[in-house]
Amino acid sequence: QQIHNKAEEQRERIIQEALQEAKTKEQHFESRIPELHNSFMEKAESRAEQTIAELKKRFDERHAQLREYAEAREEDALDAAFAVLIDTKADED
Repeated sequence: QQIHNKAEEQRERIIQEALQEAKTKEQHFESRIPELHNSFMEKAESRAEQTIAELKKRFDERHAQLREYAEAREEDALDAAFAVLIDTKADED
């Protein structure tokens, strides 16, 4: 009976120690939640800034291409417009 009581006490002590250890670890984790959240937000913000920078770079490159294309076609457009104006005036005479 005495052995049984000691075993039961030891079992209960082990259970209580395990519960206390689990509670301590849970409290430690909960205390780190703000730190984990801040770390996550910093990484997310960094990725967002990088994505925005990449999109802006692509936009600027495309804008430059379109500007070059427009400038290259400007003279052709003016020539075509003058030709239409001249033909219209010739038809009026």
